[in-house]
Amino acid sequence: MNILIVDDEALARSRLRTLLADCSSEHVVQEAAHAAEAQAVLQHRMGADIDLVLLDIRMPGQDGLSLAQTIQQLPNPPAIVFVTAHVDHAVSAFELDVADYLTKPVRLARLQQAIAKVQRLPRAQQTPAATTPTADNEPAMVIQERGRTVRIPMAEVLYLKAEQKYVTVRTFSRSYILDGALLELETRYAEHFMRVHRSMLVARRALRSLEKHYDIEEGEGWAVRLQGLAELLPVSRRQVSAVREALTLQ
Repeated sequence: MNILIVDDEALARSRLRTLLADCSSEHVVQEAAHAAEAQAVLQHRMGADIDLVLLDIRMPGQDGLSLAQTIQQLPNPPAIVFVTAHVDHAVSAFELDVADYLTKPVRLARLQQAIAKVQRLPRAQQTPAATTPTADNEPAMVIQERGRTVRIPMAEVLYLKAEQKYVTVRTFSRSYILDGALLELETRYAEHFMRVHRSMLVARRALRSLEKHYDIEEGEGWAVRLQGLAELLPVSRRQVSAVREALTLQ
């Protein structure tokens, strides 16, 4: 593979070069110390000579997140794998649909895994945000679970429910636990979810009906039915009109 390392730290670039040599002697590696230098390399034949960019996020001048967006606008963009010491950028990184996300210090086995993942993808699918229809550009939630990072496409999420110190993310197949505040998620993903109860947001696209419902604790009230979910979800009285309006607009 033809690989471009973009990192402002010379020692970090040197370490990646060594790891890449351990991965395979056939890799052709180039380096760039900042975004402008990287763009100069990539603009040669529209980036067609580069298969993979190992990209740092925090750099002087244009940062890695911004550079990744620029790279994805190329007619034939290379795959991008972020390599950073700052895990707080994980959500932003995965929303860009990069191929993978590595944390420093990078381990050989993890780098080999990322390269193998890129090699399994056709060139046109290595950076889906730049080459596929709008459906694949939809935001996703990134959840840390049991030592791994899980990317959940927004189209699979049915509802978000606030528990005591976390939020349950319910998909068609299972539930995940997310550290965060329901209000923050409501603000961030307002176009995808609406509040139906003080402790619950539901996916707008999954709304199917608003029904009279009797709850043992709250008595007679309203509930919403979602596509792909057997259980009814309670709707607070103050949200009934908003749910009706959302159903009308579908």
